[in-house]
Amino acid sequence: MEVVHHLGILLRYLCYFILFVPVFVFLFLLGIVKVAVFCPFVFLVIAFGDTSVVIGLWPVHLLWTSYCIAKSKRFGPYMKCLLILTMPIPIAMWTVVGVVGSVIMGIFYAFIWPVMETFRAISQEGFINKLVRCFTDGTWSIVWGACTIVRDFADFSFHSYFSVMDELLEAKGDERPIELKVLQIPGCILAAILGVVVDVPMITLIVIYKAPIMLFKGWQRLLEDLIGRSGPFLEDVCVPFAGLLILLWPFAVLLAVLAGIISSFGFGAYAAVVAYQENSTKKGLLYVVASVSLFDEYTNDFLYLREGSCFPRLRYRDTVDASLPLLPVKGLHERLESVHSKQPPIRTASQKLKALKAVLIWDNFFEACELAGEELLRDGAIEIVDLEAWKHSKNKLFIIGLPAYAFLQCFLHSIKSGSPGFLMRDNVQLTNINRPEGRVFDWLFEPMSIMKEQIRSLNLQKTEELYLLKLALYSGDTQRQIVEAWENGGLPPNDEIRRAQLEGIIRRLHGFCLTLSRLPTFRRRFCVVVNALIQEAKQQSSGYGSENVIETVV
Repeated sequence: MEVVHHLGILLRYLCYFILFVPVFVFLFLLGIVKVAVFCPFVFLVIAFGDTSVVIGLWPVHLLWTSYCIAKSKRFGPYMKCLLILTMPIPIAMWTVVGVVGSVIMGIFYAFIWPVMETFRAISQEGFINKLVRCFTDGTWSIVWGACTIVRDFADFSFHSYFSVMDELLEAKGDERPIELKVLQIPGCILAAILGVVVDVPMITLIVIYKAPIMLFKGWQRLLEDLIGRSGPFLEDVCVPFAGLLILLWPFAVLLAVLAGIISSFGFGAYAAVVAYQENSTKKGLLYVVASVSLFDEYTNDFLYLREGSCFPRLRYRDTVDASLPLLPVKGLHERLESVHSKQPPIRTASQKLKALKAVLIWDNFFEACELAGEELLRDGAIEIVDLEAWKHSKNKLFIIGLPAYAFLQCFLHSIKSGSPGFLMRDNVQLTNINRPEGRVFDWLFEPMSIMKEQIRSLNLQKTEELYLLKLALYSGDTQRQIVEAWENGGLPPNDEIRRAQLEGIIRRLHGFCLTLSRLPTFRRRFCVVVNALIQEAKQQSSGYGSENVIETVV
C-alpha cells in the first residue's frame, strides 16, 4: 500500500508538471506580447523622465549645495573651500549614475514587469478572475506605474534634497565645526597610495580564491530553496525567474568577483580617511593591514564559512564615541532578543507571505497618520494654516510631527497591550519574526524597538503620556509657541532629569521621522493624507458655517 501511495503522489506531480509546461509557455508568450505593445512608451517615460529630472536639477544641486556649504556653521573655512572646489565631482557622478540608473530601471520595468504581472495574475481567486487578470494585468497599470516612478524620483531629487540641505544649514550651539587638517593631508595621501598598492592585489586574490566556494554554495542554497519553496521560490510568480537564476548563477558570481575587485580600491583609499580621522599617518598604515582581515572576515560571514580571518587585524582606532544616552541601555538589546524569542515561529507559507508584504505596513502607517490627523483636527490641535503651509513644504508639524504622533500612539498602544512587537491598526502585529526581510527594514525596525523599550522602561503616568504626545506633535516648531495651544491634559514632570529623558526620546523619534520623510514614496503618499485632512477640514468648516476656502494639495 505504501508503494501505491508513493506512486500516486509521483503521478500527481507528473500531471502537474505536464499541465504546468503549456500554461507557463502561454503566460510567458502573453507577457511578451504585452512587452512588445507597451514597453516602448514605458521605457521612454522612465528613461527620459528621470534623465530630465537629473539634468534639469543639476544646476540647482550644484549652486544650492555650494551655497549651503558656504553658509553652514558646521564646517571651518578650509573645509568649506575644499568641499566647494570638489563639489562638481560628486554632482557629476550623481548625474552619470542617475542617467544610467534611469535607463536600467526603464529596461527592467518595461521588459520584465509585464511578464511578472502576467504570472502574478494566476494567484487571484476564481477562474474567470484569473483569466481576465492574465490579459489586463501588466498593461495600463505599468504605464501609470512608470509615471509614479518618475514622480517619486522627482520628489526624492527635489524635496528630499532640500530637506537634507536645510538640516545642513541648521546650526547647533554645542557643535564644533569640522575643520580641515592641512598638515595631515600629505600623510593621508601616503596612506591612500599604500592602501591601494597593498589592498588591491590582496583582496583580488581573496575574491578569486572564494569565487568557486560562492558558486557551489549558491547553487546548493538555491536548490534547497527550490525544494523547500522558500527564499526566491516562496511566491509562485517568482518560481520561473528564480529557476532562471540557478542557470545564470555563474554570471552572478562573476559580477560579484568584479564588484569585489572594484571595492578593493575603496578599501585601500579609505586608509586616508582613517589617517585623517585619527590624525595619525601610522593609524592609516595600520588600517592598510587590518583592512585585508576585515574583508576576509566579511566574505567568510557572507559565505557562512568559519568565523574570523587568518590575516592579522591591527588596532587602528584609538578614539571611541563616549557619548552616553540619557536613558539606560544596559541590557536593552538582550531584553529585545528575549522578547522577540517568545514569538511563535511562522508555520505556513501563506502566513509568511502575508508577513512579507511591506506594502501592508506602509499602508497601515499612512492610514494611522490620516486617522490621527482627523482626531487632531477635531480637537483643534492643528489648524487650516498648517494645511496651507504644507504646500510650501515649510511646516514641520505635518512632515515630522504628525508621523511622530502616529508612531508614539502605536508605541503606547503596543506597550499597554503587552505586544512583543508593534500592534498596528486592525490588530495587525509586527514583530521581529514576521517583519519583512531586507536591509531597509533592519535600519527601521531596530530604532523603533529601542525607542519602544525605552518608553516601556520609564513606566509613564497618564499625564506624562499626554505630554509626550504633545511634544511629538509640536516640538521643534520655532515659528509659533503652539505647545500651549492644545490643552490635552499633558503635564511635564517636575523632575528635570525625567523631563530631559522624555525630550531625548522625542528628538530621536523626530530624527527617525525626518529620515523616513526622505524616502522616495513618502511625499506622494503623504499628499494623499493631507488631501483627506483638507476634505475633513472643509466639512468641519462648513459645519460651523465658515467661509474659508482651502486649496487641494497638488
